[in-house]
Amino acid sequence: MMQFEEVFSLRGEVALITGGGSGIGLAMARSMHAAGAKVVLVGRREQELVESCKVIGEGASYQVYDITRFDDAPALISKVEQSVGVVSCLLNNAGIHVKKPAGDTTVEEFQRVLETHVLGAHALTRAVIPGMVGRRNGSILFTASMASLFGIPQVVAYSAAKSAQIGMVRTLATELSPHGVRVNAIAPGWIETEMSTKALAGDPARRDKILGRTPMAKLGQAEDIGWAAVYLSSKAARFVTGVVLPVDGGVSIGF
Repeated sequence: MMQFEEVFSLRGEVALITGGGSGIGLAMARSMHAAGAKVVLVGRREQELVESCKVIGEGASYQVYDITRFDDAPALISKVEQSVGVVSCLLNNAGIHVKKPAGDTTVEEFQRVLETHVLGAHALTRAVIPGMVGRRNGSILFTASMASLFGIPQVVAYSAAKSAQIGMVRTLATELSPHGVRVNAIAPGWIETEMSTKALAGDPARRDKILGRTPMAKLGQAEDIGWAAVYLSSKAARFVTGVVLPVDGGVSIGF
């Protein structure tokens, strides 16, 4: 039987986190790093990535990369593996948001959201599959959403993309799990980030509505998602695959 410290340790793992420079992505990176993993942050804003790596400390690095450059995904993975080590944990977290009524959402806006959340995540996943399958070891995580689980108005493109991710998780899990590669998702509830704090500060009615349907009657912290990512990437979850784990204070089961 493994010791407790071994079960949740990520020592020796290399975690690549898209959208890792801020918010939930940064929280996941910090938690993975605290558990012993080397973390590689991927994003488009270099200065943000530099500052985030300073916050995390030794064992953190970054790559400036736009995940919608689908054809460049293999080169990114190769570069990371040459400089840091083989990618054993991929966290597909990067995303964009369009908030407007469905009837006002343009094809171009819809397409941009799908390209980031669905096609970009698929391109990176496809790039890590051969190595993970060859080593018979790997964890792939997607950051899903409450919009994957129930209807939220004015986010039709985002909801479609996040729902598609859950379909990807289930298919990938059935394909890859026989080869030692686990695929799961985390569905965050309403989390207290810099962005959400600004949004809710000017909209007390919306904040009251969110808290009113959250059984725990509070917003989550970004590190709550980070520790869930550690669990799903660790040996503690070695028999867990194809799961969508809500970390939401009960929102998805509350009334």
